[in-house]
Amino acid sequence: MTMSILRPRWLLLALLFILVVLGYLTSRFHWDDRARLWLREQDTSTQARSESIWLPGYRAVIQAKPLRGGIEGQETSDLAYNPVTRTLFTVTGKKPLLAELSLTGDVLRVIPLLGMSNPEGVAVLENGNIAVTDERQNSLTIFHVDPQTRELSTAKLSSFDLGPRGKKNKGIEGIAWDPRQHRLVLGQERDPLALFSLASDGGASLSGALQPMPSDLLMTNVSALSIDPRTGHTLVLSAESHLLLELDEKGEPISFISLLGGLNGLDDRIPRAEGVAIDEQGTIYMVSEPDLFYVFKREAQSGEGN
Repeated sequence: MTMSILRPRWLLLALLFILVVLGYLTSRFHWDDRARLWLREQDTSTQARSESIWLPGYRAVIQAKPLRGGIEGQETSDLAYNPVTRTLFTVTGKKPLLAELSLTGDVLRVIPLLGMSNPEGVAVLENGNIAVTDERQNSLTIFHVDPQTRELSTAKLSSFDLGPRGKKNKGIEGIAWDPRQHRLVLGQERDPLALFSLASDGGASLSGALQPMPSDLLMTNVSALSIDPRTGHTLVLSAESHLLLELDEKGEPISFISLLGGLNGLDDRIPRAEGVAIDEQGTIYMVSEPDLFYVFKREAQSGEGN
């Protein structure tokens, strides 16, 4: 008799525990927001989809390709596309390096970053200028890179102070160049989760202050940013949420994809997506720890049927 009385109580406690866990996960990973965005996506017209990046149409065509050539085990972070050379640039945090990659994930060269502690973000600006953020120093430095560059140093360069924003290893993480609006877009990883803009002409000097940007970020952290040159929309990557989100020019969510195995052509979950870039054709590139490379294309581009 006692056991029959206790059983409903244990069942009730188990049910309450499950509800608390589901509530926590919903709040932390914004499942309710994603569900609303997914429903909104279903009503998006064909024309509106064609005028955006439209992430649900993308499928992985290269996945989990190991990055070699001298950056193994160096904690690859962020990714930027160079439209002049049609190559990619990434940085590594364990040993400060700038690496140039082919569009298929082959390492073309590795450039030491002397004077940096923990480079986390990279953006290709104009005329060979490349901006690199250092999360530990909370600074932004612009280097000039050409085909002959074999080493870069902060010694004779002035760095832009990003200010005391965020806690240790939770500062400015993502950076992207927006040529349409002549600005850099920067993302704070968390505490608080936010996007900022910084006026720039794409040159070697910066002035002014970071300006808060309106954004509705359905994620737990910001890992990387990229600006689509065709639409001006922003891609926001979250390693912890396993999510890639598209924001329009007003900071409103347009579309998203989950970076989990079995979705969007992925065989397995992307372990920790730390960098994203998009080219003028709309092809999306990603890097993930530990030293993995991915490419996503729209179905019409890749020729895949599902």
